[in-house]
Amino acid sequence: MKIVCYCQHVLGIGHFHRSLEICKALATDHETVMILGGPDIDFEQSPVHFLQLPGLKMDADFSKLLPCEEDKDLETITQTRQRLLLNFFASFQPDVFLVELYPFGRKAFRFELEPILKGIEAGTLTPCLRLCSLRDILVEKKNRDEYETRVLKQLRHSFDGLLIHSDPSFIPLQKTFSRMSSIPVPHYYTGFITPATPESGENNIRNDLGLSRHDSLIVASIGGGNVGEELLKATAAATVLLQKQKKNIHVHLFTGLYSTPNLADEIKQLSASTVTVHDFCFNFPQWLDAAELSISMAGYNTCMNLLAAGIPALLYPFSQNREQHMRITAFAGTADFTLLNTEDLHPETLAEKILHQLKFPKRRHCIQLDGAPQSARLISNPHLWSKTA
Repeated sequence: MKIVCYCQHVLGIGHFHRSLEICKALATDHETVMILGGPDIDFEQSPVHFLQLPGLKMDADFSKLLPCEEDKDLETITQTRQRLLLNFFASFQPDVFLVELYPFGRKAFRFELEPILKGIEAGTLTPCLRLCSLRDILVEKKNRDEYETRVLKQLRHSFDGLLIHSDPSFIPLQKTFSRMSSIPVPHYYTGFITPATPESGENNIRNDLGLSRHDSLIVASIGGGNVGEELLKATAAATVLLQKQKKNIHVHLFTGLYSTPNLADEIKQLSASTVTVHDFCFNFPQWLDAAELSISMAGYNTCMNLLAAGIPALLYPFSQNREQHMRITAFAGTADFTLLNTEDLHPETLAEKILHQLKFPKRRHCIQLDGAPQSARLISNPHLWSKTA
């Protein structure tokens, strides 16, 4: 089959990485193209093909679209993107169109998605299976009833099915979408999406760092976005206090892909000699496998990486919406996850919490984390998507 996946990231790159894992699983058996339209991303070579549209992002208030290149005209970019997408679909003629988040989100991108979806429905574009790819938690809406009515209508008219990348035993979709029972298309839970484990299973990070089994490796990160810098600065300051109590603690901080350019220098001025600052890296799960503790935000991908590694964590949620706080709460009874509030970022308080959290050993969980291969199996089976399924 020929499969197209549309993914538009606007803040961090969590949406991109979740979709990429699904595409990599699909690409083992199918010709798979991933359409991107956000800020540029550097990524490792993969069997997935990419179509990069002229970049668009949201403003700081999530109220309007902006060109990623400041000297570009918004109307020109939107028209160019529309034309590129229509031309691509007309020539590629996919069997499956997988749309990340829309119509549950990304309403600002209707200008380019609706012409494709309507063209498929009307037959002006080659008919194909139209599926929505959805994460576990939806952000809150001001008018929930109006929002859910619109989503259900768009699903009914423009989609053939829905994939929910969650384990319903922990985070069922009805927690954030009250009319789950009214969804008019076949829908399936896939389990959570996590990166595939390297075949060798070998992790040389501790050896490369010269750490013994008596040393404690702590990693602190803020994902791929441009929020959470205060967490890294607080961790650096807390490490100065920790170093006075325990000499065998080694802290490695990872800035975000879109962090401010001077963040690393600011952290180094605050930190102890046992703190090392890194740029964003794409092998972060290997660092979690090597570490005894993680300090981070609570985005989807980060939490799934933590669960896969079985590592204790201190988690500081993004405050602009409920998503990350809900995710921490959902897993608190199963994993050794502890919520950090703003007041916990005081160096003395954070140092105490770090020492307490280091007492917990790693452990495995009964959570479904095989969402990428499961998604590929579901997508590859057209019989599952009949409206009577």
